[in-house]
Amino acid sequence: MAQFGVISAELLARSPARQLWRDFSAQHSAVAGLVLFSVFFLLAVLSPLLTPHDPYLQNDTLLLLAPSWSELGQVQYPLGTDDLGRDIFSRLLIGARYSFGIAVITVVGALLMGLLLGTLAGMSRGVKSSVFNHILDLALTIPSLLLAIIIVAILGPGLLNTTWAIMLALLPQFVHGIRNAIAEQLNQDYVIAYRLDGANNWQIFSRIVLPNIWEKLTLMATMALSTAILDIAALGFLGLGAQTPTAEWGAMMADSLDLIYLAPSGVAMAGLLVFLAVLSVNLVGDGLRNAVKKRRDS
Repeated sequence: MAQFGVISAELLARSPARQLWRDFSAQHSAVAGLVLFSVFFLLAVLSPLLTPHDPYLQNDTLLLLAPSWSELGQVQYPLGTDDLGRDIFSRLLIGARYSFGIAVITVVGALLMGLLLGTLAGMSRGVKSSVFNHILDLALTIPSLLLAIIIVAILGPGLLNTTWAIMLALLPQFVHGIRNAIAEQLNQDYVIAYRLDGANNWQIFSRIVLPNIWEKLTLMATMALSTAILDIAALGFLGLGAQTPTAEWGAMMADSLDLIYLAPSGVAMAGLLVFLAVLSVNLVGDGLRNAVKKRRDS
């Protein structure tokens, strides 16, 4: 019995997920990015419970209040107030729901749709596959932000339309990446042997292809998340995304831009949060890429 326990422990230690986490946790920058990513994720979920003031409450007696570290500031308003007397700190906290939380939703939606369409493209053959691939190649030549602007121009400005626009703008790269990953798996010898053994397309996809491409799906999702955060902030800054008075980071930068010399904290802090959110996603993505590469090389 002790021998079987040792064998099972060795198999568990060599499991792909355990080995991936070991290689990932060995990178200090990746762990720091994961901690920062977790903070933003928790803020996106719990920010309504953490805001000290109503982020949309206007106070005529506290217009353009300086941050708390200034002699003219107040402790109750750590980052001061904007030109309408709204608490900047509370607006930045609630903004995580829009700039970060909606980015996660768009990436998950694009991933699910991309998995469906990419599977159809990768598993199909003939004229249907050729036409589908040429359409994808054409869509990939357009940058995601430009494609999102075109879609928002058709649907109209607003946060909901921005969500759909970015989701559709990210879809081609997911479909293209998943299609290539599936095509690579279908050319492997073990897939051919499984097909000769009588397996149908669904069995091949669910039992062989999908378990072998989940790492690529995770990497694609992390890289797309940073793009989604930037696109949401850019559309909000251009006035095509979140509309006033929504406390989205890009829209907050646009609203505070005219007052940057009088109250720079509104622009600076919103821009800093966008930078840190993208940085956390990129650090996690780079850590996952290095961990996957190291695991495959070993």
